[in-house]
Amino acid sequence: MLRIHFTGKDLGGVRMAAGPDPLWETILSFHRIRDRRGPLVFGEWRTETRGRLNGETRLLSALVPQRGYFPDFLTPAEGRDGLDAGLEALRATTPERIRAELALLAAGRGARKARPARKAPTGIAGLAEGEPAPLARLVEVLRAYHRAAVEPYWPHIRARADADRALRGRALLDGGTDELLASLPPMLRWRAPVLEADYPVERELHLDGRGLVLQPSFFCRSTPVVLHDPALPPVLVYPVTHSDVPVPHERPGARLSLGRLVGHTRSAVLEAIEHGCTTSELARRTAVSLASASQHASVLREAGLVVTLRHGSSVLHTLTPLGAALLAGGASADAYYARNGPVTS
Repeated sequence: MLRIHFTGKDLGGVRMAAGPDPLWETILSFHRIRDRRGPLVFGEWRTETRGRLNGETRLLSALVPQRGYFPDFLTPAEGRDGLDAGLEALRATTPERIRAELALLAAGRGARKARPARKAPTGIAGLAEGEPAPLARLVEVLRAYHRAAVEPYWPHIRARADADRALRGRALLDGGTDELLASLPPMLRWRAPVLEADYPVERELHLDGRGLVLQPSFFCRSTPVVLHDPALPPVLVYPVTHSDVPVPHERPGARLSLGRLVGHTRSAVLEAIEHGCTTSELARRTAVSLASASQHASVLREAGLVVTLRHGSSVLHTLTPLGAALLAGGASADAYYARNGPVTS
């Protein structure tokens, strides 16, 4: 069981991450690529990604076991500013911290195999000794793996995280931080002043006035994740709701039937969804019936322009990056992605 303890100051310091964190997605996707769970969401992604990998998994396997602890230095807070910022922060990790966290990793491996902790595997021995070349190699491997496993799907990943952010933001506006924490996925339970979750080990995390960053993640599955070191800035990584499978970015003409989007009403619907809305709000804003609003949202969703999440008895519609590009006055989606994605730096 994981228990996160809040003070009054912590409740005022809860923050939503601005978007998905490329390093958290990279590390957590490495968990997903090695298991068979979630075939409807991750099955096709696994097949496509494995075909693009070229030996990157050897070093990552030594650092990221299939379950249990992996080093905190792999997911620095700077990763929220983009992949390059995160990798530079990782490159600057002190040898002392690397040695300490690799010792924890070795101890965890030993405990799982019911024998004394062993030395770091050969692939990371140089890291433990503080040599610069192995750390530079790790950065290269992470970048290459991210390019194969995460970058092609970044617009989809970002759209899911943006939809989750809109859902949490609405809860915050409706009922403050209490409602925000209560709106988190079902594996997280808000029992003020403690947020609980099923967890593989017993863990008590006291925020002590530092607040908490809520980080939605596409590749997080079933169980939320927190950093092992309680002295690090607290972050809670939790899974987004999945309603479709990730697809690589393609030219918009390959996926969209523009004929289905022509018309003043549907343009008005797209504009009404810009900042997120429920189906009832959509019907009211566009002066159409509830059934018509639902049908328009369904067509836009099938075209990849809208994401829909269920919250309680209602649903919330938000724009995908492609939908936002179309709404931006006719600028092409290719130009949008050239400016905003799938590049994550």
